[in-house]
Amino acid sequence: MIRNDKELIVVGDRVLIKVEEGEERTNVGLYLPPTALDSQAVQGGTIMATGPGTPMPAFDAGAGEEPWKDTSPQTRFVPMQARKGDYALFFRKASVEITFEQERFLVVPQGAILALVRES
Repeated sequence: MIRNDKELIVVGDRVLIKVEEGEERTNVGLYLPPTALDSQAVQGGTIMATGPGTPMPAFDAGAGEEPWKDTSPQTRFVPMQARKGDYALFFRKASVEITFEQERFLVVPQGAILALVRES
């Protein structure tokens, strides 16, 4: 995500979420029960950026006949299920709040996301 000539890069299997303040009904039409809102256990927001995913080890790592030879395989990642623009419901306790260019965001690991709403 780029703002004012600065780029915010999300790493690993994390997503950057623009927080939706607590309401009974979300912008995408999901109903959050009062118990979820009171305890702030579950929160929703729009995904602004995603990391590349979880890095996968190379299949041939350490299997070569000449281990000193550097073949420099390209890093591969397990792809993310979440995409930019999706609406995510996630566990609030797993998130980390950051401020980037005077705007508040949450960084959430993909494992803490409960559900995604994607417009087709």
